[in-house]
Amino acid sequence: MLAAKSVMQAEPIRTGGLQAAFLDRDGVINCDHGYVYRREEFEFLPGAIVGMRRLVRAGFALIVVTNQSGIARGYYDAADFESLTGWMLNELAQAGAPVLAVYHCPHHPDGVVPGLATPCNCRKPAPGMLLRARDEHRIDMARSILIGDRVSDMAAARAAGVGRAFRLAPPGTDAAGAEAVLPDLPACAARLEEPGT
Repeated sequence: MLAAKSVMQAEPIRTGGLQAAFLDRDGVINCDHGYVYRREEFEFLPGAIVGMRRLVRAGFALIVVTNQSGIARGYYDAADFESLTGWMLNELAQAGAPVLAVYHCPHHPDGVVPGLATPCNCRKPAPGMLLRARDEHRIDMARSILIGDRVSDMAAARAAGVGRAFRLAPPGTDAAGAEAVLPDLPACAARLEEPGT
């Protein structure tokens, strides 16, 4: 459970490292009810755990990268986020979908919490969280993927040099630079399991 810090410009892609699946949280792993920070508000999306399990079986290390502006806005604090994250990680591990690391950005320029109400290099679409994960876990970005539900996720993937990006959204949604628009995590896993992909 790491808050991404300021990151310098991207370094050349390293090869021979881990193949990661970078996952946004709200709208990808759980229903996005808006500023989710309590266990009773957290609802895994249908198929999310199954999809994550399939990604692990396909050889991807799962890494969550999530904007959490609710901390800067004062809706909840870092301890609330850490508590929910610990519970989520335990649930996923027990379900056979262990997560290697969670990175979160607690900043927002319109926040009210001193020190967090600021622009940063970690809030997506900036690539800071992904670059920090790359450096701390020796990720081969070219062989890695990102799955998100927002345009900002796709932009962060491009800026960090992630090899492939998929957007979870209803049919007809703008791909926003993603390889494909898909309905859920199982559909992403299926796409990656296709021969020649």
